[in-house]
Amino acid sequence: MNALTQENNKLIAKFEGFETYEMNGYINVHYSDDNVRTIVDTYYHSSWDWLMPVVEKCFVKQEEVSDDLSFKLNDALLETNIESLYRVVVEFIKQYNNQSNNQIK
Repeated sequence: MNALTQENNKLIAKFEGFETYEMNGYINVHYSDDNVRTIVDTYYHSSWDWLMPVVEKCFVKQEEVSDDLSFKLNDALLETNIESLYRVVVEFIKQYNNQSNNQIK
């Protein structure tokens, strides 16, 4: 897994509400008390089982981003291409986070 995918998977894990932290040079994701994984052991980029709950959360939050991005999310889902959907989810989360940060200021 390349560094960009690791950063994107960390972004997704945080969006999902999971704590991420660095320890001994590894980025860890704390899913539950008995489930802590390194970021390289996350599969948002390659597993429908991992990515679809994130897509569902994006749909819940879609009113908080541009209509264009909501359309991209729908289109990527209809393509049934996990790489395309993953890229749009990452783009969606970045825009969502940016808008959330701007509203706080």
